[in-house]
Amino acid sequence: MNSITARRRHPLARVAVVALALGLLGGGYALAAPNGSTADAAIASGKADDAAEGKSLFVAHCASCHGLNAEGTNKAPTLIGVGAAAVDFQVSSGRMPAADAGPQAPRKPRPDWATDQAIDQLSAYVQSLGGGPTRPTEEQVNPALGDPAKGGELFRANCIQCHNFVGAGGALTYGKYAPPLNPATPTQIYEAMVTGPQAMPVFNDSTITPEQKRDMIAYITHVRSQVDPGGSGLGRIGPVTEGLVAWVVGLSLLILASIWITAKKRRAQA
Repeated sequence: MNSITARRRHPLARVAVVALALGLLGGGYALAAPNGSTADAAIASGKADDAAEGKSLFVAHCASCHGLNAEGTNKAPTLIGVGAAAVDFQVSSGRMPAADAGPQAPRKPRPDWATDQAIDQLSAYVQSLGGGPTRPTEEQVNPALGDPAKGGELFRANCIQCHNFVGAGGALTYGKYAPPLNPATPTQIYEAMVTGPQAMPVFNDSTITPEQKRDMIAYITHVRSQVDPGGSGLGRIGPVTEGLVAWVVGLSLLILASIWITAKKRRAQA
């Protein structure tokens, strides 16, 4: 008993106790916590081993700007923690790889190498680097399961300032713009909301729930099929275009009417 008491008073006893406690705590956490990167990669692509193929694609097509380990360079930001959803949105819409530097990467046809399988693999690799938003399921983006009326309310409250009432897009500052939503797929719309590409803010699940996102997708896809009963929609970009057409056409008609009336009066006097 005296020997145990003496050892407890040893100067290194406290260090040993703290080290033992930390070791037990770390070991317990390692056993209890799931492997997040592997799980996220599997969710993102359906195959955990896609990350290895995705790394080869990344080195071949993305590393020149984002760095060999996606750490970022002076040309492009880091991709650690951006998630599979951001990769799928940017590559499937053709925005990445970027053709040239500019205020904003435009939508364009995707390169030949960016097949659906390649995007799955690239998404899995980036997801494995540091987690981030994963790609949505088919149920989450199915417009048939959403409510267009509720989605319209949410869209008008959060999106029309930039994207217009019907998603026709609009100009922003410093050469940036809110792109039209007509070409975007339901999956891309969802991914844009959770990742906030370029000038767009992030609408995470605490701000807009997955069900509400689906309602907004239902509204956006619904307005695409609407007809313009008044005639030409003029791009559906709002009163500026409508006012310009009304001014130019209306003023031209008034001038022509004035010329016709004046000419008719002159013929009568002659």
